[in-house]
Amino acid sequence: MGRMPKPIETRVPSRAELIDHLVRTRIAGDVATPRDNNLSHYRKLANGDRHYWLGLELGDRWTDEQDVLAVMAERCGVVDDPGHRVGQDTIDPELTVAALDRMAARLRKAALDRQSVLLATGHPGGLLDVHRATADALRSAGCEIVVIPAGLVADEGSVWQFADIAVMERGATLWHTHSPAPMAAILDALAAHGRPQPDLVVADHGWAGCAAQRGLDAVGYADCNDPALFLAEAEGTLQVAVPLDDHVRNPRFYDPMVAYLLAAAGLL
Repeated sequence: MGRMPKPIETRVPSRAELIDHLVRTRIAGDVATPRDNNLSHYRKLANGDRHYWLGLELGDRWTDEQDVLAVMAERCGVVDDPGHRVGQDTIDPELTVAALDRMAARLRKAALDRQSVLLATGHPGGLLDVHRATADALRSAGCEIVVIPAGLVADEGSVWQFADIAVMERGATLWHTHSPAPMAAILDALAAHGRPQPDLVVADHGWAGCAAQRGLDAVGYADCNDPALFLAEAEGTLQVAVPLDDHVRNPRFYDPMVAYLLAAAGLL
């Protein structure tokens, strides 16, 4: 028989231990997303391609891709040299942990105030359990986890909740989507049913962008090829954007990160 795989460490790591873990698992550090892919997305955002705006209204404020690169270098840790066109790109693990600390502060406030929280992901293959663990901890602290109305549709798919997390489903498959339409469908349906908007949204991709654009408190995770959320944080529209590779090869690699986040929020 082969050796059983070593279980992922789930105790709360120290800051230094977490940084080492993020680099070893390529959640941060030398990440899998190539430099040319990053620059292509920055260029398309600057050229006005709404797919890359993630539900945000960026106007004409980010029409120079070099300005986008500068923000990404500052807030995500990609290489700041515009002449670096291909090959390896990076996410600074120090920036990841600093953003986790900022997110933890907002989660702590949600727990102290017993706020209503909506959690959603456009990256269920990587981040579904990250959000699920966060939802469990917030509920245990007395928060209301928002239940979305039934029967919602968006982008030719259905919007459902699995393990308290709103996701897109098409063809009996949870869907990877950058679209803001599913979040818009949820928020519009809550209003149509006379229900209040959530006090906090914890999400990623267009789910986070849409909520932030509508003026809701929102925090989220973003990869180095998804610049819109970092621009939104820089402008104050989104409260926190945590830089990370949002789909590493083993979702259990995120467990120490989640443990650190929830401990910092006082939720463990």
